Amino acid sequence: MKVEETLRKIKESAKIVDEFIFSNFDKLHKDLYEASLHYFKAGGKRIRPYLALTSYKLYRDDIERVLPFAAGLEVLHTFTLIHDDIMDNDDIRRGLPTVHRVWGVPMAILAGDYLFAKVFDLASKADVEPEIIVRVLRVLSETTITLCDGQAYDMWFEGKDDVSVDEYYDMIRKKTGALIKASAEIGGIVGGGGEEDIRNLGEFGEKIGVAFQIIDDVIGLVGEEKVTGKPKGSDVREGKKTLPILYALERLEGEDKKFLMSILKKERTFSDEEIEKAISLIEKTGAIDYSRELAKKIYSEAIQALNRLPDKPAKKDLRELAYVIVERNF
Repeated sequence: MKVEETLRKIKESAKIVDEFIFSNFDKLHKDLYEASLHYFKAGGKRIRPYLALTSYKLYRDDIERVLPFAAGLEVLHTFTLIHDDIMDNDDIRRGLPTVHRVWGVPMAILAGDYLFAKVFDLASKADVEPEIIVRVLRVLSETTITLCDGQAYDMWFEGKDDVSVDEYYDMIRKKTGALIKASAEIGGIVGGGGEEDIRNLGEFGEKIGVAFQIIDDVIGLVGEEKVTGKPKGSDVREGKKTLPILYALERLEGEDKKFLMSILKKERTFSDEEIEKAISLIEKTGAIDYSRELAKKIYSEAIQALNRLPDKPAKKDLRELAYVIVERNF
């Protein structure tokens, strides 16, 4: 796979999407404007709009039709990030202070609300057939409901000692997989794909979304700060119950398990050395290897769905996107 070529294409797509987003922002109060744009200016992977644009290209080349929807998907994603950061009390996102740390919680909530409204504003004004707009709006609203459900489970897990791997898998399918699934589906819908194609695009998107989150879990545990923008072991520090952590908890015993649980419960402030010890304990169980292998298995299932789609150049781009997702370290 040509990873560098795929990253170049994603970057080019991101530039087009960002320009569209910036040019379609409303005249707002200065703080609301800056807070709403904060994460866009910080960059990001832009996987969701790229997926929508590329899925669309299975059927058509005139991306102007799908661009408002692709941009809207990134706006929707950014809305969830702002509100997630408030709920998680996070300080850093993409190497920058989080929105609520700079402008305060009330303005951050308002910025998230504005972005959520902007998603539907962009979609409703797209220059496509009314029935397509209605169908996309239905996908976006149903997806947002699923995202909320996934976030509720994620928050519930924080106070639950016995979260199972199956429960966690269902949560990330809703919280991460749903929006990536919607991105692939919307590209197909706006492009004019048939119902079977749209189902296959949805399956492909959901599975690479789940694989994406599993790799994020690995990176959140062992990723380097200069690459991720967050301290190494950030998920342990924040008490998150991610896949490798849950896998390790099922296998650790005695004092080792008690030590890891004490960190996850945030019983006190832990030093960097103690966080490193916790990471080593998790790695010792084989949790990192297990998570990466599971992501590769789900990637293979996604490719099976992709293989049922039309043989167009965009299909190769989708395959390479999936590969980059499971092999990345950023």
